[in-house]
Amino acid sequence: MSETSTLPTALQTLLQQYPDIEVFEVILHDFAGNHRGKWVPREQIEKLFSGDFKMPKSVISVDAWGRDIPELIEATGDSDGICIADPATLAPVPWAERPTAQVVMQMSSASSNGEPLTPYPADPRAVLQAVVARYRALGLTPVVASELEFHLLQNQRDGYGQPLHTQSTELELPLGGDSYSLDAMREVAPIMDEIDQMARLQGIPVDTLITECGASQYEINLHHVADAVSACDHGSLLRRAIRAVARRHHQLATFMAKPFAEEVGNGMHIHFSLLDSTGNNVFVGTDDRGSDLLRHAVAGCLATMGDAMAIFAPNINSYRRLAPGSFAPVTANWGYENRTTALRIPAGDAESIRIEHRLPGADANVYLVVAAILAGALYGIEQQLEPSAAVEGEAAQQPSTLPLHWHEALNAFEQSAFIKEYLGAPFAELYAACKRGEKSEFDRRVTRLEYDAYL
Repeated sequence: MSETSTLPTALQTLLQQYPDIEVFEVILHDFAGNHRGKWVPREQIEKLFSGDFKMPKSVISVDAWGRDIPELIEATGDSDGICIADPATLAPVPWAERPTAQVVMQMSSASSNGEPLTPYPADPRAVLQAVVARYRALGLTPVVASELEFHLLQNQRDGYGQPLHTQSTELELPLGGDSYSLDAMREVAPIMDEIDQMARLQGIPVDTLITECGASQYEINLHHVADAVSACDHGSLLRRAIRAVARRHHQLATFMAKPFAEEVGNGMHIHFSLLDSTGNNVFVGTDDRGSDLLRHAVAGCLATMGDAMAIFAPNINSYRRLAPGSFAPVTANWGYENRTTALRIPAGDAESIRIEHRLPGADANVYLVVAAILAGALYGIEQQLEPSAAVEGEAAQQPSTLPLHWHEALNAFEQSAFIKEYLGAPFAELYAACKRGEKSEFDRRVTRLEYDAYL
């Protein structure tokens, strides 16, 4: 490979800083947010930026076990798409034994007559980019950050297949994770310090690290950025780094929504605001209650929350987390500085007023989550919707207004005109087919509990 000035500047810089790199891990995101791709030798890296690198489009829509959707294969013959690397995501892979770098790819559809490539509409990054483009047309820029909850577990299971905690007491199982405890953080300092170090080497803007309320549960927050796609790159690649570091320490990091039936689950909280063309936060109002646009955005998120539940809670385990009393929102409501509501307007500096969306699980695809949230807010702004009254005090006692079973969420998703208009009909069709296939797999299985009850 001739590493000349024709290569992206970011790639030249990376190769100069890490001259011993031998291989690149190229990353595509499937519907579940899993990282799929290939290892590409350094001498072939030019392909990633020239339009000569291809992969099957079906990689985007494989199910939880990595299997294709039969209908897609039958209709397309499993055709290839052209994958283009995003130079902004180039980074070393410091946990790899072999000198390695990584880059995020995006799927495009090839043109038959020499016209420019078009984004593959089912690629989660492309879904989000299309929503951001609608904001851009209005002179608005979303500012986004994510918070990720996860468990650090033993790298083994008990005789029933259940994972094992890393936090333990004389009673074997702790009653909680000792929320915000600095002593508890110190106990996992070797892992947390390495996660922080690896993230910073990869340009992932880690903010704070804390212990959460569940046993063996932690949370890492990211700094906000005025680029929704980059914010999601950060969230996705942080998950990859956390898992990799946990493996190095012979532990298992999981973002499963509900690893333990009787304990709290893992959520993914999304913070966002909007900037106008001069860089001002349009959610700022004349007082600490915010602007009309803030209310419209809240109303849109509330109105579309049920339609997007299949994205926020993408699998059968996701709905275990949404059981009443499990510290996860089950009602489309909102409030100021109220952590019991689905949407929270955090207190603080009026200029930094924002919406925190607390419904999604940590098991969801961050690109699709942010796309659905921003699309809902945009819908509210365009329709000038007004929200219900802000909830004061405990919101958990309100009756549920959301689909809390997988089949209900999929029905709402498939019937939603909002989803098709704002996220795209091609994506909606493939996503529903993928999730219907996964659900069918669970529906026809006989569980251990059934044997215990009925055998």
